[in-house]
Amino acid sequence: MALIGLVRVSTDKQKTRRQHDALGPICLKVFEEKISGKLAVDNRPGLTAALGYLRDGDMLTVQEVDRLGRNLLESLIVLNDLFQRGIAVKVLDGIAAGEHTERSLILALALALAEDRRRDIVKKTKNGLDSARARGRIGGRIVVVVVDVVDDDKRRVILARRAEGHSIREIAAAVKVSVGVVHKTLNPTP
Repeated sequence: MALIGLVRVSTDKQKTRRQHDALGPICLKVFEEKISGKLAVDNRPGLTAALGYLRDGDMLTVQEVDRLGRNLLESLIVLNDLFQRGIAVKVLDGIAAGEHTERSLILALALALAEDRRRDIVKKTKNGLDSARARGRIGGRIVVVVVDVVDDDKRRVILARRAEGHSIREIAAAVKVSVGVVHKTLNPTP
């Protein structure tokens, strides 16, 4: 029996490192997908690839049960499909942690709680955006515009001091700019 991992996030902007850290050490192979969990099993390439890789007795492994789907109904459909195919599911964390070969109350409860948590996050995000809009701000996160604080004279000093073997910290202190500014000056992005 081998554990085959599935890592899922909904968008390209979300990070998968935490899930890989949990699954990598124990799974023979880990599949990743950056796609909405509201899609059916056959429309999810990472899940489909994982299912194609599974052999008799292997278990599909996820860090938390909500990685299987986005909401209660969709997740239960995915689980039902897996169990009908004879595929067991191992959940590492949360109240549904353990090995599952059929639907259970604990799985349904874990998925319902995950859906409620997600709904709460969406509600709080909407309330925050509405509050910001009422104060005259638009959007969510603050966008910081970085102004180039290094003129040609400072750039020459930074490059010369580096050529002389000074550390980035020494240069930053001498020129009175941050270490990040010195680093960026020495390693400009195209």
